[in-house]
Amino acid sequence: MGTAHDILAAGNPPRSVFLDFPLGNTVGRPFAAEEQHATTRAALEALEGIREPGQIIALDHTWSDDEAWKVSAMKDDRGDQRQPRDLTPRYQFEDDRIAAEG
Repeated sequence: MGTAHDILAAGNPPRSVFLDFPLGNTVGRPFAAEEQHATTRAALEALEGIREPGQIIALDHTWSDDEAWKVSAMKDDRGDQRQPRDLTPRYQFEDDRIAAEG
């Protein structure tokens, strides 16, 4: 399960479920047990039905009726500060690079 479709796709998992929720809130709002349970159940049911390797299913769950959370998540008073995504591998430690490049 994930809330960043481009990261899910780049990771190329065997199967995955995308939810258009804020990062860090993959199964729903904090302390909203019923919503989290429903989201998790829907994700598990979707995952069971995937037959095509690499398929990403987008669940039809919404965070809110408006998209204000997306705007505030992407911008601050300095504007959009994100770097463009690219395919260059980045590693926290040199040992990680060595292990990945094997």
